Amino acid sequence: TGLGWDRALRAVVVAPQGDLAVYVVHLGSARAGHTATRDQTVAALADAVRADPADRLVVLGDLNTATTDRVFDPLTRLLGDAQAEAGQGFGFTWPAGLPVTRPDHVLYRGLTPTAAGVLHTPDSDHRAVTAGFRW
Repeated sequence: TGLGWDRALRAVVVAPQGDLAVYVVHLGSARAGHTATRDQTVAALADAVRADPADRLVVLGDLNTATTDRVFDPLTRLLGDAQAEAGQGFGFTWPAGLPVTRPDHVLYRGLTPTAAGVLHTPDSDHRAVTAGFRW
């Protein structure tokens, strides 16, 4: 992601139906008036996804970006949004106690989402995102 410490991991899950590339990501934080780092990490992730040859791919994690933010567009042009397509409700994840926004996402290509949602998790300031897919 271009930051000075590891904030992303790409792994390949080998399944009977074929391989699945999975990115687990925690992008740079955004604060009011200070979004440059987050914007750069969104762009770096979009570049990586665009260059990734995998037919089936999932990106999940804390992207520190709401779906209504225009900086998110490079990713949504490349990937579907499981919550928007198969979730119920808004899928808000932050802050965990009373969520009012959705900076955490499950994005995908080459799969069909069957479910999406959020779970309360102890000891985190975010709720966890979940999604189910079929090939």
